[in-house]
Amino acid sequence: MSEAILIQNGRVIDPSRGIDAVQDVLVKDGVIAAVGKNLAANGAKTVDAKGLVVSPGFIDLHVHLREPGFEYKETIATGSMAAAAGGFTAVCCMANTKPVNDNASVTRFILEKAAAVNGARVHPIGAITKGLKGEELAEIGEMKKAGVVALSDDGRCVMDARVLRHAMDYAAMFGLTIVEHCEDEHLVKGGIMNEGETSARLGIKGMPAIAEDVIARRDIDIAAYLKRPVHIAHISTLGAVESVRAAKALGTAVTCEAAPHHFSLTEKSLETFDANCKMNPPLRTADDVAAVKEGLRDGTIDCIATDHAPHATWEKELEIDQAPYGIVGLETALGLSMRLVREGLFGLPRLVELLSTNPARIFSLPGGTLKEGAPADVCIFDTEKKWTVDPAEFVSLGKNSPFAGWELFGKNCLTIVGGRIVYNPSNL
Repeated sequence: MSEAILIQNGRVIDPSRGIDAVQDVLVKDGVIAAVGKNLAANGAKTVDAKGLVVSPGFIDLHVHLREPGFEYKETIATGSMAAAAGGFTAVCCMANTKPVNDNASVTRFILEKAAAVNGARVHPIGAITKGLKGEELAEIGEMKKAGVVALSDDGRCVMDARVLRHAMDYAAMFGLTIVEHCEDEHLVKGGIMNEGETSARLGIKGMPAIAEDVIARRDIDIAAYLKRPVHIAHISTLGAVESVRAAKALGTAVTCEAAPHHFSLTEKSLETFDANCKMNPPLRTADDVAAVKEGLRDGTIDCIATDHAPHATWEKELEIDQAPYGIVGLETALGLSMRLVREGLFGLPRLVELLSTNPARIFSLPGGTLKEGAPADVCIFDTEKKWTVDPAEFVSLGKNSPFAGWELFGKNCLTIVGGRIVYNPSNL
């Protein structure tokens, strides 16, 4: 049984209830017991959150925990604890493990491992197709029973439109959403970075933005035709953002996410040939970054997700054409996202909506709210805390970050999952 916790004097932000005020939050028996002014609870542990923000815990719809199969990069334990350090009370882990999470036994393995960790909740995402090969549907019904919350072949696009159509229909029978990695594999084959003037100047093979654009449009069209939901992962191009905006205006059930690196960096970061700037989708142009930011501001983009992709240091030290794609993101997401608030793009309630309320809604997950009776998944963060990114200090096994040395504002101070304090470095 978790202890009672009374969080006092914090700026409580809960977009699900329209709350943005200095209030108290009482946590009892693993759930939110009350939110209001001048609360009292005999015997409760008190946390003074004066000057801090108290919000529903963040939820990341897109992480790679690497286990099973690639434990040298990350484990479910280290990834879950890294998430808690970043203010995330839940993460959804992609299926590209070894073996692939395309059947109930792998799903159960992930959940059993996660249950033994004192960190963020872990929600497995099952594969759309067996072995991520894009040919035959995975065991969707059995995975749903075992506990998957969505379906994705992330890392690979489902290139066969017929397979994707059947996947959307079948997934809908089980209340699951298809998450698509929008990338025409024929157009990007062998590519390292965004195709354009910078790639030409550097002599690096490019990955054209149109490869994302055409698949995003195809997937949206299929979803509209079938009247099924689709979620676009790590959106990165102006064209894809415009397609989502237009589809939403027509009532299509499309949602999408943006990763912090796609609104914080451009393709010019590759000028140093640093493999920590190599990712997929690749870093794009300044115009694409501006489009992603505007999409986050106007509601076209529904949430922020990290695409946390840890790799061993030696892997990222390979030549740029040999190094793997991806960076870690769980422990820098808040600081990078706070830059948008400090720029005046939107306020803190919108930030909490992007990091917590909307992710919970998209996959119908517990959390994302501080309403009475909801799971006590809470984070407390300091918007003014200035800190310097040092990957050596990451809880994650992965240290592959292009943000080393960056000065950021915004740091998580305390994380509560199911009424248990799982991260509290300052002993609030």
